[in-house]
Amino acid sequence: MDRSPDTHEVLAGDHHAGQRADRFLADAIGSLSRSRVKALMETGYLTLDGVPLTDPSASVRVGGRYALRVPPPIPATPQAQSIPLDILFEDRHLIVLNKPAGLVVHPAPGNADGTLVNALLAHADDLSGIGGEARPGIVHRLDKDTSGVMVVAKTQGAHEALSRAFAERDLDREYLALVWGLPPGASGSIEGAIGRHPTDRKRMAVVTRNGKPALTHWRLERAFGTGAALLRVKLATGRTHQIRVHLSHIGHPVVGDPIYLRRIPGAASALEKPVREALLAFPRQALHAATLGFRHPDTGKQLSFAAKAPDDMLMLLEGLER
Repeated sequence: MDRSPDTHEVLAGDHHAGQRADRFLADAIGSLSRSRVKALMETGYLTLDGVPLTDPSASVRVGGRYALRVPPPIPATPQAQSIPLDILFEDRHLIVLNKPAGLVVHPAPGNADGTLVNALLAHADDLSGIGGEARPGIVHRLDKDTSGVMVVAKTQGAHEALSRAFAERDLDREYLALVWGLPPGASGSIEGAIGRHPTDRKRMAVVTRNGKPALTHWRLERAFGTGAALLRVKLATGRTHQIRVHLSHIGHPVVGDPIYLRRIPGAASALEKPVREALLAFPRQALHAATLGFRHPDTGKQLSFAAKAPDDMLMLLEGLER
């Protein structure tokens, strides 16, 4: 039965035993398709007896009380909002900016506004519709809590050219990642297909089946004993959470990563207590898009931009240096 206008609550009976959770809920609710129920589950909108359930293929638990919350629809056209932007360069074709940690790039469930797109629409009057109504101007993205350099298109031609450059990796882009432990050697590469985690659909993982090829290159920027290291990272492919997944896969997760850092790393014991505690308390992934270089979509001139790491990361590094 409906508990509220946007929440559906269903009690599983004996005759539901063995069914997939997404199919069971779609049939019971009636007004939502199975694909819609599956997407809501994977995004974290379903609870079973008050506990989140994100696996659509999970078998129905007889007697279980399923509560599926349906978020309000996101407006098809984002609205302009006055949000400060740190702009590094701008002309009539594009904008290059330094995105702060904590800013979502485009509207999505749970972040209907207050995003970079909303800020861009207020900044550039003619941006609406460039590359699509829902994500105007966006040709690539950074995770909410990853900071750094981004480029945004202001014309349809620039959007097409920049999108092609990102798809073909015809650009230069480097990240700074503060990781736990000290990887072996001065540089290296991590290769492993990335796909949805087999049991936790909100995470990505290196998988042997149904993944997309992924390749990450890294080099050591600074070692802090054996407890932590600052890496400069380049992507040969562009998969969801690729840097975070690959570094966690080789045993050197990004400091502060809320998804891929699952326990206190053994390397933490190599650091002095005040520094160790500061790294363990860091509230987000210590990952920063430091540089971005590409050919201007109109003039063909090679452009290059850099942004220093944000203050919270710099404070961690200063503590490690001491």
